[in-house]
Amino acid sequence: MRDLHAKKQRVPHNRVKKAPKERKPVNWGPILKWLSRGIGASAICAVAGFGGWKAYHLVSRTTLLRLETIEVSPLKKVSRDELITLAGVRPGDSMIGLDLKTVMARLAKNPWLEQVQVRRYFPHTLAIIASERTPQAVANVGCLYYLDEKGVLFKSLSEGDRLDFPLITGITEEDLSQDPKGSQEALKSALQLIGTLRSGSVFSLADISEIHYSKGYGFTLFTMQGGVPVKLGNGDFSEKLARLSNIYRDLKPQMHALDYIDLDYIDKIIVKKV
Repeated sequence: MRDLHAKKQRVPHNRVKKAPKERKPVNWGPILKWLSRGIGASAICAVAGFGGWKAYHLVSRTTLLRLETIEVSPLKKVSRDELITLAGVRPGDSMIGLDLKTVMARLAKNPWLEQVQVRRYFPHTLAIIASERTPQAVANVGCLYYLDEKGVLFKSLSEGDRLDFPLITGITEEDLSQDPKGSQEALKSALQLIGTLRSGSVFSLADISEIHYSKGYGFTLFTMQGGVPVKLGNGDFSEKLARLSNIYRDLKPQMHALDYIDLDYIDKIIVKKV
């Protein structure tokens, strides 16, 4: 039988089911519009890129933009043909396809070339503007090298190279690697000494067979006649050589009997006989 006295259970409020909310339909219009624009832009970029690539190749192949004239600076050591061969260009090449940086890198491999510029002038001309190094001396640093006016060893001598330059000795490959700054300063000082000797009228560069450098002492010259050492040390080359010039005419007939000449003093010269 039913229990009439049983209490009715109340359903908690939080368990009461609420009526479901109505969902609004998704508006696909703006989304599809945005997607269509993105796809369209990508397609345009792809077509433009492909068209530009095709246009580049078409223009680069046209005979209207072909290399016809190569202008080259007149040089003494490097001929026009050598320069053009080294540059790797020739008439008929595409003007647009020329890589000027690559051409300059090729030309820089020639040790005689100090500065190089390459310019392109449409529609048909390429200009190579170059300047050469000028040897001022030959330095024996384990092998013979040309030395330019900036004190740079730029080329090892090979068969056929001129040897009629002042000879610098005493600086080794080890010095160049372990003390590059000191070696560079020594070479520049040697060039200053050569300049002073070139301007001499009594005792000049023609009287010298070798310029020797010692890191602990400085410079010593060896005379062409008799190989007599002329000690200079460092600095004040003009003053020291001027004092020697005052007595060199008298000393010259006696060179075979001299052991050395020491100019490394402020106010005197020491001449030692054998």
